[in-house]
Amino acid sequence: MIRVLFADDHEMVRIGVTAYLSAQPDIEVIAEASDGAPAVSLALELKPDIILMDLVMKEMDGIEATKQIIEQWPEAKIIIVTSFLDDEKVYPALEAGATSYMLKTSKAMEIAKAIRSTYAGESVLEPEVTGKIMTKMREKPVVHLHDQLTEREKEILLLVAQGKTNQEIADELFIALKTVKVHVSNILGKLEVQDRTQAVIYAFKHDLVE
Repeated sequence: MIRVLFADDHEMVRIGVTAYLSAQPDIEVIAEASDGAPAVSLALELKPDIILMDLVMKEMDGIEATKQIIEQWPEAKIIIVTSFLDDEKVYPALEAGATSYMLKTSKAMEIAKAIRSTYAGESVLEPEVTGKIMTKMREKPVVHLHDQLTEREKEILLLVAQGKTNQEIADELFIALKTVKVHVSNILGKLEVQDRTQAVIYAFKHDLVE
């Protein structure tokens, strides 16, 4: 039997969904909550198999409730059931630790199916949510190792690529030899290379050298 906690601030929604789920042979709604705070308390006390979580509630919203539950009980499986698909709701809810994301426009049988799938270890996302995640991933900027370099380190890397020694770099930049050595060491570490030659190869490969 899959034990479910249902949190939603609309009583009629709770009554309708609970009635349908309770009629399922393998699902039992063991508790209901009308707000985020009691949902957190009930979740930590009862440790249900699945938590159905509304997002918009009066005192504590579903995102904060999800975050608090996951922080104290990382194994919790939370299904967001909401009317909202905007970025300000979807991403924070998933980042807070929700496993699945369903819309209230879903049929009751689809929510029951999502409960079973989530219980089995799967993540169930509305197609629109999946599309948003894929779009966000495509828009995510590519981060390179050399993005970590300071302007001074980039300047020294250029001089290293020109074949200058540490002393020559120190003389040209009017800094101490010891300072140059520290910068070179930092450059090697940030670029994750073993020596100056590999650093130069990296620089040319990534068009850091004109």
